[in-house]
Amino acid sequence: MKTAVIILSLFLVNIAQALWVDLWPGQAPGAKTPAAGSEKINEGGRYTDIEKPQYQFYPAPKDKATGAAVAIFPGGGYSILAMDHEGHAYAKWLNELGISAMLVKYRVSGKDDFGYFHPVPYLDARRAIRTLRSRAAEWRIDAQRIGVMGSSAGGHLASTCATRFRDVFVSETQDAIDLLDCRPNFAVLIYPVISLDSAISHGGSRRRLLGPQPDAKEITELSGNLAVSAQTPPVFLVSTADDGVDCRNSLLFAAACKEHKVLVSLHLFESGGHGYGLNGIGEIAVWPDLLKPWILRVSVKK
Repeated sequence: MKTAVIILSLFLVNIAQALWVDLWPGQAPGAKTPAAGSEKINEGGRYTDIEKPQYQFYPAPKDKATGAAVAIFPGGGYSILAMDHEGHAYAKWLNELGISAMLVKYRVSGKDDFGYFHPVPYLDARRAIRTLRSRAAEWRIDAQRIGVMGSSAGGHLASTCATRFRDVFVSETQDAIDLLDCRPNFAVLIYPVISLDSAISHGGSRRRLLGPQPDAKEITELSGNLAVSAQTPPVFLVSTADDGVDCRNSLLFAAACKEHKVLVSLHLFESGGHGYGLNGIGEIAVWPDLLKPWILRVSVKK
């Protein structure tokens, strides 16, 4: 019986892996490709030691499709990816609203020797946005109605997409896709890490993104609240006062949006903790109902 369970588990894992599509045509830029078999899928659909950056596309049902699309970045402290409740669940929820979704398996690891420090996750995120735009006609989506959605460290990644889209990296492959615009048209940040200032930052996310001895310039540049500009797209933020990721991350980002006249919708709850995804308990449970009208409004065709 035990052997049968193991075989079934391996079968299901292989099916899940078969659904993923490579983001890059060859070796992804920014870090060496780890040895085959390095990637792990742990309990609860938590991925780590990512081998290849990949995506799964969730097309909206034809009878509901609005033409909008969202790239989803699960959280996990830049060490793991909480792929189920901060990934697949969001994609299905968006589909119900008529919004297509791309679930992104960006490169993370809890091990320094993988070399997945900045800008590696950001290169994957930019590529995801550009891939959506490159296949807009094929997937029946509007290239000018593409947003990002991220939780926790994935929220930090989404905020980086919304603020640092002008950055240039010589390591990018410079194929036709990489020449497309990577600025999202809106951003949804769920209990996000924003600042990398040690006073309020999530230490684990900062360590995995910047390494053991972070450079002061990178700390400033990758603190999203300091990178907001008038070109930052509309932003939706949700956080709780009892979150282990300090809620001041969201407050500082919202304040910066206000300063630069960026449309921002901030929702701060007294309690709810962290990592709840769509399954919050208590007052935080209503946050998806608050997001629904907002995302349908900002993603409509102008």
